[in-house]
Amino acid sequence: MLVPLTRQTFEQLIPIVATGDQYKYYWGRLSEVLKRALISAVSVLTIVLINALVHDDGDPLFLLVGIMAGLYWLWGPVLLASFRNFKFRRYPYSGLWQGKVFDVYLTEEVVGQEEKVNKKGELIIVENLEQRINLELGDKTGFTVEMQAPLSRYHQGIYKNQVAVMLVMSYQQDLEKIAKYSDVYLPTVNLWVSDYPYLRKDVFMEVINQVRSSRRKNKQHQQNHLI
Repeated sequence: MLVPLTRQTFEQLIPIVATGDQYKYYWGRLSEVLKRALISAVSVLTIVLINALVHDDGDPLFLLVGIMAGLYWLWGPVLLASFRNFKFRRYPYSGLWQGKVFDVYLTEEVVGQEEKVNKKGELIIVENLEQRINLELGDKTGFTVEMQAPLSRYHQGIYKNQVAVMLVMSYQQDLEKIAKYSDVYLPTVNLWVSDYPYLRKDVFMEVINQVRSSRRKNKQHQQNHLI
């Protein structure tokens, strides 16, 4: 099933400003927070030095810029998520796709590297591995797509032939060629699978309910005509 959506609905599903889930995604681990804090400190120091060289008595504009730079560690995730949303919103056409889980399997992927010193004092590179869940999704038309996400204990309830719903995007109005897709929702187990939470989940659930309601009304209308 593929149901085209209006531009207004699409922009509600993927807002310009980062959602709470997207902010959490880019907030990251402690190491990433410390990196942003370091950037904030260096930026503030640079602005203070420039202000001292250019304006002896200080400049309100430099003060404002300094405050913004000092708070980068806090608002940085909003900027990153909003930029990512903007790239998704460039697609002119979208639709609600429903298919099934054709296959599900686990893999281990390299997510980073670290330099460490072994017992002999030698510098070695250690690969950080992460278990990932892989889903192959498809429908009766022959459309298939593979997606990957970090493994969670909640993924134990995923199995083949489950119904899968997601937002798809295209440059073509008839959605014949899919260019991008969003998080995947599995309604039978009320579970979301994604590497990045693109969608506003509350709006997406409303869209699903509206489509289901419309399909039921159309089916009843057809049955009434047959009678």
